[in-house]
Amino acid sequence: MELQDAKMNGALPSDAVDYRQEREGFLPSRGPAPGSKPVQFMDFEGKTSFGMSVFNLSNAIMGSGILGLAYAMAHTGVIFFLALLLCIALLSSYSIHLLLTCAGIVGIRAYEQLGQRAFGPAGKVVVAAVICLHNVGAMSSYLFIIKSELPLVIGTFLYMDPEGDWFLKGNLLIIIVSVLIILPLALMKHLGYLGYTSGLSLTCMLFFLVSVIYKKFQLGCAMGRNETAMESETPMGLHNQGLNSSCEAQMFTVDSQMSYTVPIMAFAFVCHPEVLPIYTELCRPSKRRMQAVANVSIGAMFCMYGLTATFGYLTFYSNVEAEMLHMYSQKDPLILCVRLAVLLAVTLTVPVVLFPIRRALQQLLFPGKAFSWPRHVAIALILLVLVNVLVICVPTIQDIFGVIGSTSAPSLIFILPSIFYLRIVPSEVEPFLSWPKIQALCFGVLGVLFMAVSLGFMFANWATGQSRLSGH
Repeated sequence: MELQDAKMNGALPSDAVDYRQEREGFLPSRGPAPGSKPVQFMDFEGKTSFGMSVFNLSNAIMGSGILGLAYAMAHTGVIFFLALLLCIALLSSYSIHLLLTCAGIVGIRAYEQLGQRAFGPAGKVVVAAVICLHNVGAMSSYLFIIKSELPLVIGTFLYMDPEGDWFLKGNLLIIIVSVLIILPLALMKHLGYLGYTSGLSLTCMLFFLVSVIYKKFQLGCAMGRNETAMESETPMGLHNQGLNSSCEAQMFTVDSQMSYTVPIMAFAFVCHPEVLPIYTELCRPSKRRMQAVANVSIGAMFCMYGLTATFGYLTFYSNVEAEMLHMYSQKDPLILCVRLAVLLAVTLTVPVVLFPIRRALQQLLFPGKAFSWPRHVAIALILLVLVNVLVICVPTIQDIFGVIGSTSAPSLIFILPSIFYLRIVPSEVEPFLSWPKIQALCFGVLGVLFMAVSLGFMFANWATGQSRLSGH
């Protein structure tokens, strides 16, 4: 009541009152003023449960980079890797806190509209472009996994050579998967409906984790190295890359490859374009409830990332390759099932990643328009066609993904949330030199440094011609 009285008397601006209400843990209840149109956060009531929201956000966080985390641990050490991973998880949670605070102040639950509120139409265009670039890159990386892995899995099941039959060609298979599986899921009206498929996707990755743990105890260090060496017909010493070749875990390691593995870990928690759409559809939405969804999702992914990297590394130690599944026998029935589970997981993740792109395009091209099924279907269809053409026509796109990931990911995690917080939070409530805004400023500077370092190492990698690990 004191806040409302102050607001009515003009002692505090409207945004300041809303901000204080948001700090108390709930979104402001904005009843319509006499004779005015009601202000709504959305055009429908959120019905997605807490658990389904956790599934969706966890599925958005989980990326194909999980296959390379053991390689990252081999080049950083167990303790250093887990410490870095924990720091990145905490920073990602803080970033989501900034986004939710800004959304609560202005009553907006769209990333693009926050950009417009902070910087006008130009800010809206920039944010939408960054989201589209990043998520198109993520969709393409998932389809590249399907293109390369699905022919091997089907060929193994049928005892056929993947290169010998036209129906086992990767380009044809990604089109079939896109039409039969991805497109129907992408046509769902609301993201919350994908909670069941997200749960199935996470179950597949949990099976992957359990299999990695089981294989650690089944293979042992020596057997794992011998099997790998025989399959690759490469002397074991060539896999060591200067690291310790014995079955001894390194707690702290710094080498030349660490410059590529750290950005991969940083981008492993990118989920920010999906946060506000999931918030919009959350049942009984509040900042505190959505922050709990984010914290549970990030915590679950931290545990999955950490366990996968640790047991994968403790199986192969310094011999582990950038894609860990390549270290196991291709004829092992369990590993074959794991590869199939990973394929299913990335396939079911594509529709979740597509939703923020469609929302960004609608915000740019059709602002204020009511929902339209023809437009909804057309955008999904055009996006899938473009991504399929990109994956089919470009034989190797890792460097393009590197540029996208090195620019869009730091922007979405660090730079944009901090700038939004500095611009949107009223100065009457949080002066520029207050501790929360100083924290947000330092957070944005950290993002700029991340971007500069990532691009610098990537350009240096191009100049030297060394291989690079692919990301989220």
